[in-house]
Amino acid sequence: MASGFMRQFEKKRSILKRSGKKYLEEALYTKLFKNGGEDQRVREQLNQFLKSHKSAYKWEVGKSLKKLRSRKLYGPALKLSETMEKRGMNRTVSDQAIHLDLVAKSSGISAAETYFLNLPESSKNHLTYGALFNCYCKDLLAEKAVALFEKMKELNLELTSMPYNSLMTLYLKTGQPKMVPTIIQEMKAGEIMPDVYTYNVWMRALAAVEDIPGVERVIDEMKRDGRVAGDWTTYSNLASIYADAGLFDKANKALRELESKNTRRELSAYQFLITLYGRTGNLTEVYRIWRSLKLAFRKTANISYLNMIQVLVNLNDLPGSEKCFKEWACGCKTYDIRIGNVLIGAYLREGLFKNAEVLMNLAQRRGSKPNSKSWELYLDYYMKKGEIKSAVECVENAISAGKVEGGEWAPSPLVVQELMQHLEHNKDIEGAEAFLEILTKSNYKLQSEVLESLIKIYAYSGKKSSTIRQRIKMEKVELSEEGMKLLNEISDQ
Repeated sequence: MASGFMRQFEKKRSILKRSGKKYLEEALYTKLFKNGGEDQRVREQLNQFLKSHKSAYKWEVGKSLKKLRSRKLYGPALKLSETMEKRGMNRTVSDQAIHLDLVAKSSGISAAETYFLNLPESSKNHLTYGALFNCYCKDLLAEKAVALFEKMKELNLELTSMPYNSLMTLYLKTGQPKMVPTIIQEMKAGEIMPDVYTYNVWMRALAAVEDIPGVERVIDEMKRDGRVAGDWTTYSNLASIYADAGLFDKANKALRELESKNTRRELSAYQFLITLYGRTGNLTEVYRIWRSLKLAFRKTANISYLNMIQVLVNLNDLPGSEKCFKEWACGCKTYDIRIGNVLIGAYLREGLFKNAEVLMNLAQRRGSKPNSKSWELYLDYYMKKGEIKSAVECVENAISAGKVEGGEWAPSPLVVQELMQHLEHNKDIEGAEAFLEILTKSNYKLQSEVLESLIKIYAYSGKKSSTIRQRIKMEKVELSEEGMKLLNEISDQ
């Protein structure tokens, strides 16, 4: 403990004694985040450092890489790692394992495989093999992961619980939870000691096959283990599993255990508790945790209000959600349309259209425009009311809003199909053509069912089309026998 403290002191002192000509005037990791943690700003600071040709201590580079990786700034991290090696900084095998991971995240798995193959044989140990194996697992490349894992065992590499945990997570994510107990048995046979992550993933796998008694046996085994204490994830998983199974008394008991783990009073922990108590239908506990959250933090964040209002809406506590919303709206400096959307959605589902309009107008007065989610809520309302013209307008508005947000929004195939059926029923050629033109603005891939519906509208209306056959070719869709027959009837070609 004392020696670790002295090493930290020596590092700080060495920074102060730097020569301005040879070394940076400040620690590298401090310089990189000097103007914030955004990707572009970090890249600018990194480029300045690299162009200066000044030096940095190896431990600084390591700490900088750790910070960059934690913030998912893999591109700058890879560039720093590559440049420092070119400048003669020696890499340990541990450094090479980290670099392999950065290559995979920045340039893809093929580049990582090439990097691994080109490593000297002396560097191919449990660290670099493990790094490549972990990349396979994260990319859900099951065959490659299993083959490499077998190779690692053949080479008698030092194996801990980590690669086993990665493999079990892979099986869970690829819909093979029944494989997890087999891995657990292999660990026990090989005397590989499980850690808390092992127990957590084992528990989730059993929950995935609805083996609640099995989940409880895992918890009991972990407690008997003695080496491993259940963490926040353990009891949040357990509470969630019980809630999903409708075992609300057991879920509430797990949540009380979970509360005792929140010793650092983290915001995410309070929000998670509110969400889980909401899932058990325990409104009293939801409000209790909400009060605790507000006492723990001087200012209540927008994300906390968003979470709380959503939970109250889910519990059908509309008066409570309205009160919470008013409290937020009166105190917020920047109007967050996401919070408004939660209550707007609740109003529309209850048929309280005027209430929803009041909130929409409030958002616009506060300088916040409706986003794609806002229009999606109105779309659902108009669809249920059978107001097709208004629904189509909502689709168009949502597509436009999506582009403003920097992404793309498109209606679900089910919505498109339902709208086309309405237009088909009303023999509305003009409306159908206008709707399909709107869809093309979102790069929506027209399916055969949609185009067949358009063909039927023309046929039922006794109208011809000179373009629809060409459209079928362009979209590369295959029509049914009935669709082809109707196409021949309506086509001028």
